[in-house]
Amino acid sequence: MKDINPFAPLFKDLPETLPVFPLTSVLLMPFGQLPLNIFEPRYLRMIEDAMRTDRMIGMIQPRNKIQNKNDLYEIGCAGKITEFTETDDGRYLISLTGICRFKILSEQSATTPYRIVHADWALFEDDLQRRGCLEIDRERLMKLLSTYFEQEDMECDFSMFDGVPDGKLMTCLSMVCPFDAGEKQMLLEQICCVERSRLFMSMLEMAVQSGARADKNCH
Repeated sequence: MKDINPFAPLFKDLPETLPVFPLTSVLLMPFGQLPLNIFEPRYLRMIEDAMRTDRMIGMIQPRNKIQNKNDLYEIGCAGKITEFTETDDGRYLISLTGICRFKILSEQSATTPYRIVHADWALFEDDLQRRGCLEIDRERLMKLLSTYFEQEDMECDFSMFDGVPDGKLMTCLSMVCPFDAGEKQMLLEQICCVERSRLFMSMLEMAVQSGARADKNCH
């Protein structure tokens, strides 16, 4: 079963250029919900400009090295501003709904304080629809998550996952689990959502095993 993203434009109407917001270890996935606290002047300007047009910005991770133009990963995810609040101290609190991943073709010459890229959407047309059932082993997933969250000193009411479709669950978990930037990028770049779910489970299992070894070594 597939769901259509109600906030997404038609694939042919996705923009040729996109303002980007580079943030390390912050992942936006299609259909995901990402809250952001905007306070830097250049990004306040970016949000204002986006609100006057199609309300779309691209979330993308910087690479470790930022000495040159190739300091961004090639693949990011565009989101649409679906919630917007202005605070008394001049910040913007927004929520992005993930629309579609994109590949950077090139960067536009700077005419704004924020960066704008030429986006290629060709590989990601299927992002506009979400698969509901990925045949995830829920029992195994919950056991791994319980151990992982305990290791990371995170709290979660796992009962809220009951009845949540596989696709929606994997999108949420991929975004919130504190994997490192490279691991998050690997999840983002998986073309097939089934392969992404398998990779997520493998990452989770490795993290749990690594944490167990660390605990054993401490004793």
